Amino acid sequence: MQPLITIERETPDQPEVASFLEAADKRADTLYALQSRYGSGLPALLLAGVRYFVARECGQALGGGGYVRLAEDKAEMKRLFVDPNARGRGIGGSIVHAIERAAVKEGVQTLFLETGIKSAEALALHRKLGFQERPSFGNYEHDPLSVFMMKQLTLPKG
Repeated sequence: MQPLITIERETPDQPEVASFLEAADKRADTLYALQSRYGSGLPALLLAGVRYFVARECGQALGGGGYVRLAEDKAEMKRLFVDPNARGRGIGGSIVHAIERAAVKEGVQTLFLETGIKSAEALALHRKLGFQERPSFGNYEHDPLSVFMMKQLTLPKG
């Protein structure tokens, strides 16, 4: 039996989260030119008031991700990342579900995201979870290396 994985809201300014952001940035460096990379660094995450969630197993961080409010009923998902050694266990989807639940409690009805065309795993996950492609949003301009997506959120039944 696998140990229980917990997902809780935490601050992104802790060493384990910083290492995730650094790993994600290093991966992006190999895939995209600097002008096509939109991942927010730690200072920007803190400034924007991102609600960040960390998945842990026996206290060890396995992944994280968050969201920032764009408007009263809109938010953008930010910096979803799962440790490569923990992938394939449904952790990314569980983090997205935690983000969605928290966002709905805050009145968010539409969740947006931006990812890259070469990020096949992220694209597959988001499509599987019901995100649909759309034109750029917010402050983003059209970028042929970006995929912009959105999902309408609904209140849980019951």
